[in-house]
Amino acid sequence: MMRLITSKLMVLGLILAAFTSLPQAQTTAIKAYPDKQVRLVIPFPPGGATDVIGRIMAQELSKSLNQQVVADNRVGDSGNIGADIVAKAPADGYTLLLGALTSHAINANLEKSSIKYDLEKDFTPVAVVGVVPLVFVVNPSVPVKNMKEFIAYAKANPGKLTFASSGAGAPQRLAMEMFRFQLGLDLLHVPYKGSGPAMTDLVGGQVLSMSETVPAALPFIKSGQLRPLAVTTAKRISQLPDVPTVTEVTGLQNFDVVSMFGIEAPANTPKPIIDKLSAEIKIILQRPDVQERMLAAGVYVNYLSPADSAKRISRELNMWAKVIKDAKVQAD
Repeated sequence: MMRLITSKLMVLGLILAAFTSLPQAQTTAIKAYPDKQVRLVIPFPPGGATDVIGRIMAQELSKSLNQQVVADNRVGDSGNIGADIVAKAPADGYTLLLGALTSHAINANLEKSSIKYDLEKDFTPVAVVGVVPLVFVVNPSVPVKNMKEFIAYAKANPGKLTFASSGAGAPQRLAMEMFRFQLGLDLLHVPYKGSGPAMTDLVGGQVLSMSETVPAALPFIKSGQLRPLAVTTAKRISQLPDVPTVTEVTGLQNFDVVSMFGIEAPANTPKPIIDKLSAEIKIILQRPDVQERMLAAGVYVNYLSPADSAKRISRELNMWAKVIKDAKVQAD
């Protein structure tokens, strides 16, 4: 009997020792982070703003962390395929997402039935890194010189003014939907598969207006092929200093729409890893050369901490839920 009791006690001791060593092993792994290659998933194709930001961040984080951070384009389904990959990855800090957070927040409301992840429950924010402003533009054939004239023209010609977008759930579309709903305008949406074809038809006069990212619209504005009416940000921007904001022109309060980008980790990633990554990103974004490279791509650096990033994502989700419901927006 004594031998049996002694044997059971020894087994129990080994089990307790194993459980006791787990937190210590995890702590050691966290302190050593990263001790292998990190993958930064970019859920959109090469060449766009998401890709440019992702590659800058991967390059700079590789230097800061003394470990290779590889940019991995996993495209499809409006960014949802790449996001889903990261949502289901181990929560160890070695698989991260460079998210187009505004687009993800819109899709979370517009495509609830098809999205396989939850933007808040399945991710832990690391940092918002930057924003891309939008600008309302028209083809010069539209007989308006400014936003007030555009609004008057739209009211006098209900249903005749078309607006393009780069996709049914794109920030470009939702900014215009918010605008037309708040001002009671009857505008016809014409969706395209990407900004390229939308801008081609806008310049060609097949569609008449659009809310587009500043980087995509700027060359056509400078060449006189498109006329800018207003930017969608809370304040005027350096790239278009003479173009007023929507709020300035219309009096609409809190009209502040940007395409926001940030880095996310799978939910339950240890806080020390999140904090380390966020601290390094904050330092990176303070470097003048990084800010210059980002601005060259039309991205304004805008660092937010993990806690502030979570608040901003929640705000985006709530804002777009209201716009989609009020304006009766459909995933065309």
